[in-house]
Amino acid sequence: MAEVTAAAVKALREKTDLPMMDCKKALVEAGGDEDKAIAILREQFEKVMVKRADNETAEGRIFTLVSEDGSQAVAVAMLCESAPVAGSEGLAEIGNAAAAQLMNGPGAESGEALLEQDNPAGGTLKELYETQINKIREKIVVGEIARVEGPVGVYVHHDGKTAVLFQAEGEPKDPSVLRDIAMHIAAMRPTVTLVEELDSAVVEAERNRLSEEAKASGKPENIIEKIVDGRMKVFYRDEAGVLTEQPFAKDDSKSVGQILAENGLKAKGFTLIAIGS
Repeated sequence: MAEVTAAAVKALREKTDLPMMDCKKALVEAGGDEDKAIAILREQFEKVMVKRADNETAEGRIFTLVSEDGSQAVAVAMLCESAPVAGSEGLAEIGNAAAAQLMNGPGAESGEALLEQDNPAGGTLKELYETQINKIREKIVVGEIARVEGPVGVYVHHDGKTAVLFQAEGEPKDPSVLRDIAMHIAAMRPTVTLVEELDSAVVEAERNRLSEEAKASGKPENIIEKIVDGRMKVFYRDEAGVLTEQPFAKDDSKSVGQILAENGLKAKGFTLIAIGS
């Protein structure tokens, strides 16, 4: 068996950033060959993932990035098993690198596809991912990812488990309103952005129900339509969860749509990512 010196272990530790004992064991198994030892350490990643394959990843943290001019934003959800790992520097290193690549790279359809791309800091995201799993020894997966065009407002809740990317159309008079709307979405959880996005069959059924109800109450025929229109606004706001119809969280005397209009904007869409809910 080849002699493994402390200097060799230290050198491998510096290259891989893995625990000293793991580095020593890998060098011993590799007969002192550093390249073989690195390959052995990488194989441990597969062993960790296989061993923990069925473990639930209900914890995690969402990483976001927005361009300086607010024209583009991204979000990457990193999922893990425990709260301590969710708040760790190791997870943050992967998440921030993945967000930077998603922002500046060609884009990706999934977290798995994103990991196959370059790490802006050097190497590949997959290499960084595997290295961190070897260090952390916990199942980590890339969850939902998103890249949207703006103007866009971004809000991330203080625990890092809820994030919103809100897209608008127009030139904002006050860009801060975009983040305010994103915060509203995180709190109020609308289901759609605009009325026209609702299922037309559901809308028609509700309108017919309200019309029959008004007729049954003896309301004059000439005002039934106006009554139904007014009640449909309540339906859109309270039951259907239409963003633009909801009272704005920071000023409930106005709807989200009114706040946007006052700032020269129209709602285009939103992405809400939530971990553990």
